[in-house]
Amino acid sequence: MKSLLSAFVATIALIGSANGMTVTKGNGDDWLKKSTKTAVIQLTRAAQTYTPGMNPRSVNPDGTVRLAPPRDWTTGFFPGTLWYGYELSGDKNLAAEAKRFTLALDTIQYVKDTHDLGFMLYCSYGNAYRVTGDKIYLKPLENGAANLYARFNKKVGAIRSWDFGHWQFPVIIDNLMNLEYLYWAGKEFNKPEWFDAAKTHAVTTMKNHFRKDYSSYHVISYDTLSGKVLQRETHQGLTNESAWARGQAWGLYGYTMSYKDTKDKKFIEHAEHIAAFIMNHPAMPADKIPLWDFDVHNRDRSPRDASAAAVIASALLDLSTQVKDGQKYFKFAEDILKTLSSDEYLAKPGENQFFILKHSVGALLYNSEIDTPLNYADYYYLEALKRYAEIKKIDLKTINQS
Repeated sequence: MKSLLSAFVATIALIGSANGMTVTKGNGDDWLKKSTKTAVIQLTRAAQTYTPGMNPRSVNPDGTVRLAPPRDWTTGFFPGTLWYGYELSGDKNLAAEAKRFTLALDTIQYVKDTHDLGFMLYCSYGNAYRVTGDKIYLKPLENGAANLYARFNKKVGAIRSWDFGHWQFPVIIDNLMNLEYLYWAGKEFNKPEWFDAAKTHAVTTMKNHFRKDYSSYHVISYDTLSGKVLQRETHQGLTNESAWARGQAWGLYGYTMSYKDTKDKKFIEHAEHIAAFIMNHPAMPADKIPLWDFDVHNRDRSPRDASAAAVIASALLDLSTQVKDGQKYFKFAEDILKTLSSDEYLAKPGENQFFILKHSVGALLYNSEIDTPLNYADYYYLEALKRYAEIKKIDLKTINQS
């Protein structure tokens, strides 16, 4: 009996080696297989349940689903998650659903009053074009990028975030996430001014958003005549001077990505400083899922934010491939993903209104989306799983067929 078991383990090891993955006794990547299979089930059920153009965003306190219309800043995440689900599984039905939900967002290309066009268009249409190469996705991407660039102010050196509120020219840390769209579009459509605007925005944000410990403010308001900083505030964090967890995640992701696109070393150096702040923070729990704000006082009672954790994991995996000593970033990200893939955070198939992850926080101070699923948590979780598998050379399409 023991010899048969040994032969079986050896056979599995050989198969794993052929697929470019390291298989140990007991298969240390079972969590990865489980999480991707769960994601495929949830995404398939969600695509069958919801209507394109009214995408699942989160779950309300009464258990009903909060839907995102095309103009909602989160609307691009569900189609993007479907594209990632297809890449992770090879399930052609998910590809068909991803296309259906993407094309329903066609009108976003004409939106001009927000910086969130990267989230809205690049996560949906951008992934669609990257995965398929189909040029039907290009014109909306070009139009949307032109509208995003139009929000760039040369005097300030940044892209305006919001057209509401008391600020003269607000720029939020989240805005870094839209730069990837302009970097790509500048190259794709031969618009160097778009690329340059994105890089300038990254430099301006690095100069004005960050404190000496490399934590970041949420909102900076600028004077459009002088370009000087008027206010440093928060909109979603605990206080103006606190470190809102997802804001720190946006910063880490944004500068890692900016280095990849520009190869400007100051961006990767800044990303590593932000990573050190996050990874070494005394308020970071042992399971590496951050509290919604690093500076909360009642840590034992404050909700965790799985969305921040997912963004951090994806960013750290990316960072691990850009520096010589990247193993520490890979290991931290791996620990996050294993926690997110545990029963505590990963939904059971068919539950959680077909969202993949539980326990995220949208805007606690506004009593909005507290300890609930969020579509962008799912998006960056699957992106992180994809990056993890690519780094480890694991063919998820193969192992998920077993």
